[in-house]
Amino acid sequence: MLNIFKLASRNLFRYKRRTLLTSMLITLGVVAVLLFISVSGSFKALMVGQITDSMLGHIQIHKKGYLASIDSLPLNRNLTGKQLDKVVQVLAEEAAVEAYSMRIKLGAMFSNFTETTNIRLNAVTPMDEIKAAPLLIDRVLEGKKEGLLEPGEILIPELIAKGMKVKVGDGIVLVANNKDGSVNGQNFMVRGILEGISGPGGRDGMIHIDDATSLLRIGAAEVSEIAVRLKDIDQLPAVFASLQEKLGSMKNQQGLPVFEVHTWESISPFFNIAKMIDLMTFFIKIMLVAIVLVSIMNVMIMAVYERINEIGTISAIGTLPNKILGLFVVEGFLMGVLGTAVGTVISL
Repeated sequence: MLNIFKLASRNLFRYKRRTLLTSMLITLGVVAVLLFISVSGSFKALMVGQITDSMLGHIQIHKKGYLASIDSLPLNRNLTGKQLDKVVQVLAEEAAVEAYSMRIKLGAMFSNFTETTNIRLNAVTPMDEIKAAPLLIDRVLEGKKEGLLEPGEILIPELIAKGMKVKVGDGIVLVANNKDGSVNGQNFMVRGILEGISGPGGRDGMIHIDDATSLLRIGAAEVSEIAVRLKDIDQLPAVFASLQEKLGSMKNQQGLPVFEVHTWESISPFFNIAKMIDLMTFFIKIMLVAIVLVSIMNVMIMAVYERINEIGTISAIGTLPNKILGLFVVEGFLMGVLGTAVGTVISL
């Protein structure tokens, strides 16, 4: 076997032009595949980061049944009192959790004193929200970004700002129903304009959580959802399983689950797009590899035809057919290793 490797390596140096051509084909193929994988992977990571780091968070915790009725933004399915204390305790025990933000989600009537429209709102604690969704600040197209917002201020989605002709510094009124059905209104000043993005919550406005408790006449601590950010998104499956075990198994006095835990993947429709990107990447990789293999096969076949006399000579002196075949296979293997190594180095 060692002799075959020696002969194969000598043949590679003997036919330098063919060796160089085949190695270049392999190198180009490896570079093309690796570059495509890196570009598609970077695009996917960028899109996932935009969704999780500017809006959703990596994991969300709700009261059981909230997500199924989220379109109506039910206030009677908010987390309260001891439920919040339990969630905070569990999150504090998770070393992989970097930050979390408590939100009240509500619907309201938005008026600029001449026109009225509906608006969906997230009420947040600004500093907690910035930690849980660090790219949220980048979505502020107009207005002051520092500190996100103060009580009495509102960030409105770009779509409403254009449709209602509202600009930064204008005064507006929000009118909302609380869970008991009573109506309350409150004045706000437009702090900034939020860029809309695809996905749930991507076109919501934002107010301070203290304003939401006042507008909805909420007495005790109460939130609709808790958005959790992890230190490393690769830890998502493990952390989700841990939270699911600790929170998902808790029951109330009626024996029904209290909490529901969801990853961004089950909340955002973009996850299906991400899977399509992975599938597309897989098929394109197969196509690129197939093109390279066909090119290499063509070169190797031509090499065999060019060396018919050589094959006849070594066969005449008693070399077994299997060893002749092995010689060509080893030559191809060595060129493959060389081309792959060079292509990998270039791709880095």
